[in-house]
Amino acid sequence: MSDSDQATLITTPLDALHRELEARMVPFAGHALPVQYAGGIIAEHTHTREKASLFDVSHMGQVVLSGAGAIDELEKLVPGNIAGLAEGRIRYTMLTNLRGGIIDDLMVGKAGDHLRLVVNGARVDVDLAHLRDHLGNGVSIDYRQDRALMALQGPAAAAVLSALNPAVAEMPFMSFQDLVIADKTLSVSRCGYTGEDGYEISTAPEDAETVARALLDHPDVAPAGLGARDSLRLEAGLCLYGQDITEDTTPIEAGLRWSMTKKRLEAGGFMGHATINAQAEDGADRRLVGLMPEGRAPARPGVAILGADGSEIGTITSGGFGATVGGPVALGYVPTDMAEPGTQLMLQIRKSQVPATVTALPFVPHNYYKPKA
Repeated sequence: MSDSDQATLITTPLDALHRELEARMVPFAGHALPVQYAGGIIAEHTHTREKASLFDVSHMGQVVLSGAGAIDELEKLVPGNIAGLAEGRIRYTMLTNLRGGIIDDLMVGKAGDHLRLVVNGARVDVDLAHLRDHLGNGVSIDYRQDRALMALQGPAAAAVLSALNPAVAEMPFMSFQDLVIADKTLSVSRCGYTGEDGYEISTAPEDAETVARALLDHPDVAPAGLGARDSLRLEAGLCLYGQDITEDTTPIEAGLRWSMTKKRLEAGGFMGHATINAQAEDGADRRLVGLMPEGRAPARPGVAILGADGSEIGTITSGGFGATVGGPVALGYVPTDMAEPGTQLMLQIRKSQVPATVTALPFVPHNYYKPKA
């Protein structure tokens, strides 16, 4: 990354640490972020699946909504059941437009008299404008632009973090607490974007490096960058905004029906309800599916998906090498009648037509925390 690129980008509170660790920095969502460290993406991917990795995700937008009507007002903009959230719990949902398309996907946590939102970094400006345009005057919107956010992900994450504060060990999946870690007060959420058990840790900017170093001091923890984060989420079958989901894709098409309750769909009252509910009841014309191409060549975004007669029926939205799977994996939209696992399709990868099999998602089973019986 050139000096001129660097000058136009936002640096995170962990920027100096990344450079000390010799990260390769790239522009992403208006920020300078590490794409990988010296060991490489596959090594970081594998370490996350086997032990634990620390990711800087400070580009994500952290927003607080407060006011007596915050829950009711937000429910006008998302299909998720926000009113049913228990204290200290988190829900995945989406901001939707009038056509039922996805403006952004986000996490919503309930904390006393306010809601805590985490939105995609590339959509912060769009999301804030949408919230300001459509939330009632009684709702205050506080964009916590200076907060740092890091993700500790992997099967060793709980042991690592609980050594610094035992309270995190039994936190339920999709919950959060305000805790003290490395003598710093911060917010810990048990969630993530890798398919593994793990946590997202929100800190004041001046505390971020202290907390990160305390985690990296553990022998099971290594730093990881955007490259591994992308390959991990792809194997886990998790959507990436701007590729797998956009304002022109609906939650039903994207396979996100699980994030909405039947009662919420029937009651409506949120943007795009008519389209989303109709698709939930009758099905959508297309679906996002997993695809496993034959051979070793990955199918990158934009690759055409072909039907049996050679005609184009869809497009790859995400694709790459799955280090855990041991081969290429991809996501793409196909007609619903071709979306059943086992369906044989073709991919136009450069000048070659490569066979690919529709595969049930996720490619790698999720390893989220489940309490012991």
